Amino acid sequence: MECGNSSRLVFAGSIMKTLSILLFAVTIAASQGSGTKTGPEVGQKVPAFEARDQNGKLQTLATLRGAKGLVLLFVRSADW
Repeated sequence: MECGNSSRLVFAGSIMKTLSILLFAVTIAASQGSGTKTGPEVGQKVPAFEARDQNGKLQTLATLRGAKGLVLLFVRSADW
């Protein structure tokens, strides 16, 4: 009996993985073809900005940039 349950779990996991990949591909394709601007283009300079960090301190592009530059990553959570 355990073998049957185990194979169902593997099959369900396989389906979920396939659906996740498909959803990701469709999302990427939709954003590429829609003409929707999602941010600066590669190589484009980011405009000046101010934002508060997790400690409430005001940060700017200048205060964040180091000797080797800066990488910014903005992630939109599901509860926005």
